[in-house]
Amino acid sequence: MKLPRSIAGWTIAVFGVLALVMGAVGLLWPEAQLRMLGLEVPEARAVGDHTGTFLLASSMAAFNMGVYYLLATVTEWRVFYRFTVVFRLVTFTVFTIAVLADIAPDRFFGVAAWEGLGAVATAIGLRLDARRGASGGTDATPDAGASGDVGDAPADAVR
Repeated sequence: MKLPRSIAGWTIAVFGVLALVMGAVGLLWPEAQLRMLGLEVPEARAVGDHTGTFLLASSMAAFNMGVYYLLATVTEWRVFYRFTVVFRLVTFTVFTIAVLADIAPDRFFGVAAWEGLGAVATAIGLRLDARRGASGGTDATPDAGASGDVGDAPADAVR
């Protein structure tokens, strides 16, 4: 795998690796994931308790998201970087409201903070990269590899 070519790319790569790892933890060791989030891990679940199902789904989504973020890093897909800033700020807002409304435990604010700080870090990286002219590619399509396939990846992902 190629290393990121920009500051914003590094922020996306870090988030991608952590999403991939945390998704894998949730899939392989769900109890650890629940404890990290400050959620209860009872000895047995009641009939109709679908916590495990939701944890499986969110862990798989996190794992996949990590792959998407790493693909965006490899291709230096800057449109995706900007897109993540907006939606990570939305995620920060929703998760913060969930904690303040007592829908989620206080420790869950750490997830909200991670999203918000990640969005701000990527936004700052994008601005710094623009000032120094280090885009590593274009906004529409990243640098194409020797076969040209890499440059097509983001366009295919949008369709």
